[in-house]
Amino acid sequence: MTVYVPEEYTAAEADVLRRYFTNLDGPVFALVNLPEVVKGALFARYSRSPKSLRRLFLDEFVGDLDISGDVTVDATVGLERAEELYEKVFYEYGDDSVAQLGGVHLACEQASNILTKVLEWGRLMSYLEQSTRYISYDARLGGRFRFYRDPAILSSRFGTRYVGDMDRMFDSYSLLLNKVTEYVRATVPHEAGDSDFVYRTATRAKALDAVRGVLPAASLSNVGIYGSGQAFEALLVRMRAHPLPEARHYADLMLHELRKVIPSFLRRVDTLDRGGRWSNYLSTTRENTSELVASLFSGTPVEQVPAVQLVDFDPDAEDKLLAAICYPLAHIPEQQIAERVRQLGPTERLALLKAYVGERENRRYKPGRAFERVDYRFDVLSDYGAFRDLQRHRMLSIEWQQLTPNHGYVRSELVEEAGMAEVFDDSMARSAALYDALKDEFPLQAPYAVSMAYRLRYTMQFNAREAIHMLELRSSPQGHPSYRRIVLEMHRLIAEQAGHRAVASAMTHLTTEAPELERLEAERRAAARRGAT
Repeated sequence: MTVYVPEEYTAAEADVLRRYFTNLDGPVFALVNLPEVVKGALFARYSRSPKSLRRLFLDEFVGDLDISGDVTVDATVGLERAEELYEKVFYEYGDDSVAQLGGVHLACEQASNILTKVLEWGRLMSYLEQSTRYISYDARLGGRFRFYRDPAILSSRFGTRYVGDMDRMFDSYSLLLNKVTEYVRATVPHEAGDSDFVYRTATRAKALDAVRGVLPAASLSNVGIYGSGQAFEALLVRMRAHPLPEARHYADLMLHELRKVIPSFLRRVDTLDRGGRWSNYLSTTRENTSELVASLFSGTPVEQVPAVQLVDFDPDAEDKLLAAICYPLAHIPEQQIAERVRQLGPTERLALLKAYVGERENRRYKPGRAFERVDYRFDVLSDYGAFRDLQRHRMLSIEWQQLTPNHGYVRSELVEEAGMAEVFDDSMARSAALYDALKDEFPLQAPYAVSMAYRLRYTMQFNAREAIHMLELRSSPQGHPSYRRIVLEMHRLIAEQAGHRAVASAMTHLTTEAPELERLEAERRAAARRGAT
């Protein structure tokens, strides 16, 4: 039973697409024979468009490209590569560095939001995911709402209920979106200097932010991935070991398409004594650890703790930071530098830090790697939607527990103000009931039923340099209110609980005041850029 909705193309469209995409009828495909800037631009546009990547290419890109020279190309049959050279250097001699030098743009479409977190695990890859903040999810795909239909669930006694409950959740989402949009536009004034397009886009975005929590984790998304052969190998080995059937299925689809482009780099993935043993190691250790943890903590009551908790930091962090600042510019061992730093007075310490941080004109001016000497670990309980956004930061360590409805949910005040709290709450109850029905027979797939407003527990560990980047970015005015609250609390805890006021003060582009329309300034800037072209 297929769960993918294939797209239809005219003969002329298919003739063009065959030159640049490794297949025309599957949810996973690679991009080839295109300039890197075009592939990058496609992926950038992809995240804010409801269209598939191939349709987006036809509608918005192909008209601006000279494709006459590619008439004889057929990417769907695979590409001829220097197999002999790769075989000798990479496979025979095991030089993994060669696999770092060949990259692929790969699209994974109609993937559940559970799967997107698996796809976006690797640090050394680049991702763009279809955004729930810019796209309305009530548009149907092939006549059906956009949620993942797990074949095992559909063929079980829960199949009819699963589809019916999901449809009702999407119905609620559509109703909420329209009603909250109307309420926002009735209560937020249209400023004279803003075009109707800017105002309508910004108000729609606010409504999308408020109601996205109704969407179940089964909601489908498109993910664009760029990575090296080595990074894809590691991702596929992990996915082949993953307990979720959808992850293993997509691993097979991805491997098939990638072998049309970089076959030698992925030779080991499904070789029994290489990638097979690697995947087996990952699955075995996970299963054994899971069983032991269950025996140790089964029945342990959950204590009430703050939603954002700083659980680990170094009391000597600022001394270590100052020593790290000095090290590359001095000529003595680090231990001597550390001893000298401890003897510095407040004026000298402040001067050293100010010189290193300098005048940061904008948040892209980041202090150097000395800030990587300082680490923080947070335990966070937030709605799944906020987790999705924070999880994509790759320069950190993040681990999360299974998504369930057991930690309660978050409802935007805007939903209540619009008089739609009952509709929202009813949808949450439907989500929880479906999860409870599935969890015993389908413990791995039951999270598909959980709406994104439900809360998830996860840890985030990162250094101070990443903190500067992430906290400033995620506190920006256009940020979603749910994750803005999290990063602002992190900043407060760094300053007050850890006492690292020097680190906190380096974050000079933190935004503490929430605007009425989060996306308004961004839409104004976008309109100005469009007017300048």
